[in-house]
Amino acid sequence: MDRQEIFFESEGTALCGWLARPEGDGPHPLIILAHGLSGIIDLDLAEYAEHFVAAGYACFAYDHRNWGRSAGWPRSETDPWRQVGDMREAISFVRSLPGIDAERIGLWGTSYAGGHVLTVSALDRRVKCVVSQVPLTSGSRTFGTWVPADKQQAFLARIDADRDARRRGAMPGITLAATKGSETAEWVARKDSSGRYRNELTLRSFDLLRSYEPMSFVPRIAPTPLMMIIAARDTTTPTAWQEETFASGGGPKKLVSIDCRHYDVYMDQLDEAAQAALAWYRAHL
Repeated sequence: MDRQEIFFESEGTALCGWLARPEGDGPHPLIILAHGLSGIIDLDLAEYAEHFVAAGYACFAYDHRNWGRSAGWPRSETDPWRQVGDMREAISFVRSLPGIDAERIGLWGTSYAGGHVLTVSALDRRVKCVVSQVPLTSGSRTFGTWVPADKQQAFLARIDADRDARRRGAMPGITLAATKGSETAEWVARKDSSGRYRNELTLRSFDLLRSYEPMSFVPRIAPTPLMMIIAARDTTTPTAWQEETFASGGGPKKLVSIDCRHYDVYMDQLDEAAQAALAWYRAHL
């Protein structure tokens, strides 16, 4: 699959991605792909895109601001609302490309960006079909899961101290994104063949996480067709929360459950997840 590196601008920040086109002159429907909390396009997005391009869909994947090949500061900081804004700018960008059908734009997002595609498809009717894979559905509840109750006050104190230190001109505080022995570390070890993954995340990213509730937007997605692909043994973005979120949405919609962990959809279950998404695009895009 041939890929063309492309930059586009969002609020003065240059975001870097790639465009892959299917054979033929088009105009082709296009799927925008975006990764999770610390994910970058050099990991596994091309593997999903190969399924879609082979079926006749153009694909555009890009790194979030502050991550990977994209510009932005602080590095390794994930701001959900800026990323939502960037995704809407990405929609405008791809609709302007030659050979692309501007009225057939789909979204595919996973984990943190699985939450973004829920939010964006509720706000933006230019989206004609959406697939949300193992999505983050509630930032506040996820923070409570990731940071044990007996450590939350100390962690929040670190966040506050970091905020004050930034005001004084200090570098942003960081922590590991993939801790030793975690599913995240297993995924990075298997998929980071380029060596571009930076195992860090700013402390402020956790504070920003607490303000983000994609599940609240889901009732507003309909009538845009929605598929959610969930992992039946997901503890990173717990399965029950994803099922609850899906139930709140209108149709047309479809829930696909794969018997695996959160990160397995990037590894041994990637082809299964990609084929489920492709079937949805074939039906609705």
